[in-house]
This record gives sequence, C-alpha cells and structure tokens, in this order.
Amino acid sequence: MQQPLPTAADVDAAAMRLAGIVLHTPLVTSPVLDALTGGRIFLKAETLQRTGSFKFRGAYNKLSSIPPDERSRGVVAYSSGNHAQGVAAAAQLLGMPAVIVMPADAPRPKRERTAALGAEVVLYDRAREDRQAIAQDIAAQRHAALVPPYDDPLIIAGQGTAGREIVDDLAAQRLLPDAVVVTASGGGLTAGIALAVKARVPQARLYTAEPEGFDDHARSFRSGRREKNVALTGTICDA
Repeated sequence: MQQPLPTAADVDAAAMRLAGIVLHTPLVTSPVLDALTGGRIFLKAETLQRTGSFKFRGAYNKLSSIPPDERSRGVVAYSSGNHAQGVAAAAQLLGMPAVIVMPADAPRPKRERTAALGAEVVLYDRAREDRQAIAQDIAAQRHAALVPPYDDPLIIAGQGTAGREIVDDLAAQRLLPDAVVVTASGGGLTAGIALAVKARVPQARLYTAEPEGFDDHARSFRSGRREKNVALTGTICDA
C-alpha cells in the first residue's frame, strides 16, 4: 500500500518529537565562499549532529513513531554507513534491537561504529547481492520494522527539521534564504528541506548538488524519466 506523502505539518510534528534529542546544529559562514560567489553563504553544519550526519534525524523520527508494544521486535535497515549509524544510535536510545545490512567493503570505522552502538551488522557483497532484499527477508523473519534510508514519510519529515532550523536561524538574523542547495543522493533530505523551506519562504529557490558519476537527479530531469547511476561508479564522496 502506498504511503501518504509527507507535508510541512509532518516536519513540524517531527521537530516536536526530536526536541531535546537531536542537536540544533549551527549555520556557519565562509568569507572565502562569500568572495567567490558575491553573496552571503551559510553552511548547515550537520557534521556536528549525533553520529556525524543528518541521518540521525530521520532515523529517530521513524523509530520513535513505532508503537511501544512493537519495539521489542526491533528494526532492520540497509546502509553503507551514515543511515546505519543513525538507526543504530536511535535504536540504542529507544532500547530497541537493530540489524543493519552493510556492504562488506564499507569503511571499517563505519562498520565498527555501527556495531559499537549495539546493532547487529550483516555484511553483503554489493556487486552480487541486493541489500534491500536481504533486509526485507530479515525483517520478515523477525517481524521487525524496516527502516528505509530515504523513501519513507517519517524519514523525510525528520530530515526536514534541518530545513526548519535553517529558516529559523536566518530569521533570527532578519534574513530570508534566496536559495537553498541540498546535497542529493536518495532525495530524502532534499524532499524534507523542500517541505520545510517552501512552507515558510515560498519564493526561495531549491537546488540539489550531486557528485560527478552519481548525477542521476540531473540526468532524470533532463531526460524526463527516472535515470539510474552506473553501479560502482568511482567517487571520492563517502556516504
């Protein structure tokens, strides 16, 4: 059954759910970027978030929405690192068992940090195996909740709280964003920030930024149909 699309109200509800749990990360400035662009550039420092990325926001929003009487069944997620740690940390805080399906070639520190947060790590071969299928099988066997990395209304709403903070922090300086540039992979962060920003500043422009070789958003917009990235394309980006 198709889930309802998230709304700006869902982002507001997520902000209340995450209050006192997630860190309200700062907007930092860069004189170098200002000089290069001729504008005022603010960077949302989500590297200072719990587990080092925005992924904790969506993970905690999703897990905390699971009814208490179902939490003992646990959760299952699939990720190469950031979503893995976000889910593991959220599960630990909520006292829930977690299984994370990770590629065997994921950076060892990420695998170790995920396990250190109490999650059971299941490794797979990304060249020959389907991580989503593996996670779905485990979830079915254990009657656990599956926690997707991006295509879930609660995940999107949780990530959108970062956009809410951006608008609030700029408003405190009597500023409005002219444009917001969001790093894009699965699109969960982009969708959430779009909901939060457009609800408060409708005239703001929204852009996604992608690494070369993983520019499926740009190619999809150009072609008018959904495009996929070539498997195992090289990049210096580490998610």
